[in-house]
Amino acid sequence: MHSLNQAKHARGNGRLAELDLLRFLAALAVVAFHYLVAYASVWGDRPAELFPALAPIAGLGILGVELFFIISGFVILMSVWGRGLGAFARSRLVRLYPAYWLSLAAIAALYGLTGAKPLDPKLSLGDYLVNATMFQRLFKLTDASGVYWSLWAELRFYLLISILIIIGVTYGRVLAFAGIWLAAVIGAHFLEDSLVDEIVMPAYAPYFIAGMALYLIHKRGSSWLPWIYVAAGYALSIGSALDRVHRRIDLAGFKNMPVTDTSVIITITLIYVMTSLVALGLLRLRPSRLLTALGGTTYPLYLFHSVIAVALVPLLVGDLPPWLVAVITTLAAILLSYLVYSFAERPIQRLLKPRRRPQTPTAPAAEVRKASVP
Repeated sequence: MHSLNQAKHARGNGRLAELDLLRFLAALAVVAFHYLVAYASVWGDRPAELFPALAPIAGLGILGVELFFIISGFVILMSVWGRGLGAFARSRLVRLYPAYWLSLAAIAALYGLTGAKPLDPKLSLGDYLVNATMFQRLFKLTDASGVYWSLWAELRFYLLISILIIIGVTYGRVLAFAGIWLAAVIGAHFLEDSLVDEIVMPAYAPYFIAGMALYLIHKRGSSWLPWIYVAAGYALSIGSALDRVHRRIDLAGFKNMPVTDTSVIITITLIYVMTSLVALGLLRLRPSRLLTALGGTTYPLYLFHSVIAVALVPLLVGDLPPWLVAVITTLAAILLSYLVYSFAERPIQRLLKPRRRPQTPTAPAAEVRKASVP
């Protein structure tokens, strides 16, 4: 039965179009949360009062980042299988920084040249330069954009997985690595030490660990230990998600963040169910140019949507109904993100990506090359 499952899951070495779609939906969820619930200073009013019917659902978009983290655990493990540390570091630099630098330049231009006020991080030139490294949180500096917080979690995940790459990525070593990390997460809850929390990331590690375990299931078929990791990640994720939503409710009030505990639990459950179906090969989509474009647009959309909101919403809100302003702003953000992906990010990536010598691809290499890596 195990060999049958392994053959079943090994057949999908092409691009995982379903992950492209899930990543785009995660980005749209974050956009909905910000546009319809969070960005009061942009609207000049509480968005939840402007969109009372949508706010309870849009508020759950705060958990779109959690979906990103699970997908990241899945595809980063897929991308490092059979690769060295240097190749991994180059691929991450080329993938993350071009669009990030463009978004940082757009933020600096928006607040430096237009006098825009909403969401202004009020940074000096030196602060922007430190932000350009993506390590500003290491130096306790403000993020130029509120969405940059998740990139610090991603970077710490990359640093941790670099340890695994140095040791050597095998099925057994991934299980050991994930198990040790999971034990450290549980221990961190009892230690309550800020340095340990910074390294172990108890609030976000369960998503990365579950994603890695789901990739093992995708690659080798179902086995009891990876599923235990997924179940443990799910249980810990419920608490982490509730804590994050509660902090938002404490900050804004339930009226302005009308999200219930039940809806949070349902959302996290759906996230784990969908990604599990992908791992099992039960949720599969035929690759297409549209899905590839949506997957490519996801990262710029995450980075640029706040800039678009600050630039457009105050201009439109006095003349158009709020729902139309939200639709126009969302479409503009998607369009700009696609243009950034097509005409800036991809050409820069091609320019920076090192040339590879022609070689006969092994199965893992073919999988890495076609993988949908965020």
